[in-house]
Parts: sequence; C-alpha cells; structure tokens
Amino acid sequence: MAHKKPEPVQVIKQRRDAALAALVHGVPYINYMGIEFERRGDELTAIMPFDEKLIGNPLLPALHGGATSGFLEVTAVIGLSWAVLWDEIQSGEQVVEEIVRGHLPRLPKTIDFTVDYLRSGLPRDAYARAKVNRSGRRYASVHVEAWQDNRNRAYAQATGHFLMPPRHG
Repeated sequence: MAHKKPEPVQVIKQRRDAALAALVHGVPYINYMGIEFERRGDELTAIMPFDEKLIGNPLLPALHGGATSGFLEVTAVIGLSWAVLWDEIQSGEQVVEEIVRGHLPRLPKTIDFTVDYLRSGLPRDAYARAKVNRSGRRYASVHVEAWQDNRNRAYAQATGHFLMPPRHG
C-alpha cells in the first residue's frame, strides 16, 4: 500500500499564512486600523503600527482608548477564530483554498468585553496576544494583553466573552 507523499513544510506554511491573511483582510475595520498579525505555528501576535490617527490626547501624546480597546477586541476575535480554524485545518474539516477564495468562516460575536487601561499607550507600535481560556461549541472566554516596548509591561489588558458561530459540516 503506497502512502501519500507529505507536502513540503514551506507549502503548508504558505497555505496557513494565506488562510490567516484572508481571515484578517476580510474585516474592513482591521484594515482601517492597520492591524497586522504575525504567525509562529499556531500562535498569533497582533501588531498595531503607530499612526497619528490613533492619538487621543495630543498633549501627552497618548493612544486613544478606543483605538486600544478596538485593538484588543480585534486581537481576541481573530485569536479565537484562528484557534478554531487551526484545529479545523489540521483535521481536514476546513479547506484553506475555500477560505482564500473568500468563503470565510463566521466570526464570534462579542457578548461582553472589559478593558483595563494600565498606563497610557505611547505614540509607537503596539503588540498584543490573546489567550483562549475556554472555547466550547457555543461560548468562549478570551484574555488579551497589549504591550509596546516590553512584553512584561502591559499597557492594557482585556477579558471578553464570545458567542461562537455554528460550526459547518
């Protein structure tokens, strides 16, 4: 019995990156904010490059609280969606080419989202990571931390609860 030859790792990485790009670029707000995602295996880091439009208080200057909370919520939603999508891609339930063609999965809906502003966001790039605390068929809980220069010195954090979309199949 002949086994199927495994795909080169680079091909698998390119397909995963294409699925993530399609997921992220399918949300106009993410594009407006300029938020990007860097993938290392199944782990995502969100990046919000500095832009003058993100300043809320020009006297300090400090990032606007709405820009910070939007960044955290986008990180939570995409982080949660990617965690589910990653499992579906790995199991073969989800075909990456369908996602790339625009057949995007539905995103989780926010039930509540609480932000803790720990210090002023400085006029520079910001980074964030989401940790899925619980993810079931109908509900998920996610914690997000955002930092700028030092990963161990968060400037904001948030906890969100989400209603999961129905699974396909």
